[in-house]
Amino acid sequence: MKLFVGLGNPGAKYAGNRHNIGFMALDRIAEDHGFGPWRRGYQGQVSEGRLGSEKIALLKPETFMNLSGQSVGEAMRFWKLAPADVVVWHDELDLAPGRVRLKTGGGHAGHNGLRSIHAHIGEAYDRVRLGIGHPGHKDRVAGYVLSDFAKAEGEMLDDLLRGLSDGAPALASGEGPRFLNAVAQRTAPPRPSTGTKAPKAPPAAPEPQDSRSPLQKLMERFR
Repeated sequence: MKLFVGLGNPGAKYAGNRHNIGFMALDRIAEDHGFGPWRRGYQGQVSEGRLGSEKIALLKPETFMNLSGQSVGEAMRFWKLAPADVVVWHDELDLAPGRVRLKTGGGHAGHNGLRSIHAHIGEAYDRVRLGIGHPGHKDRVAGYVLSDFAKAEGEMLDDLLRGLSDGAPALASGEGPRFLNAVAQRTAPPRPSTGTKAPKAPPAAPEPQDSRSPLQKLMERFR
């Protein structure tokens, strides 16, 4: 069994925030893959189902971002899971919007949700880093992550969430490259063929045939 944790803040006020992209990802997975209804549990909202042959629990902590680790730790203890069984889906300032990266272990880079999870279960868990871009100056970060995605980003966000959902079964089975490929198919699909080919060059004109006899050719040389 694996535990997919989406990070965000509870309540309608925060639902469209960039900081809540982890919640958005889990909502799309639950909807697309027929997971059970969301229910209260482990200081959050939980939904259970399967991705391929893997049993998966989805968890959206309702402790607010800075205390996410409390919820994750409680769920892990109930299901007797190790950090290696946990995948955390979170917003990432250092990636451009729509970009996705996978990471195992390492620091929290100042992300308050990850900082809390580190404190409760250590760092040896997997992360799906979901790019939201950077506002350009550290003083603007708090307001930026707690603001909604711009209307112009709507199509990008929808493509991203669809890709994350498409690839979720591969991620559940430990196939990271296949997961990332599924995301790329939605966010950067191959350009469609026009169905036309460049016209072929016309065939070269045949060389003119020389009908002169050898004797005539020899006489021509001495004229």
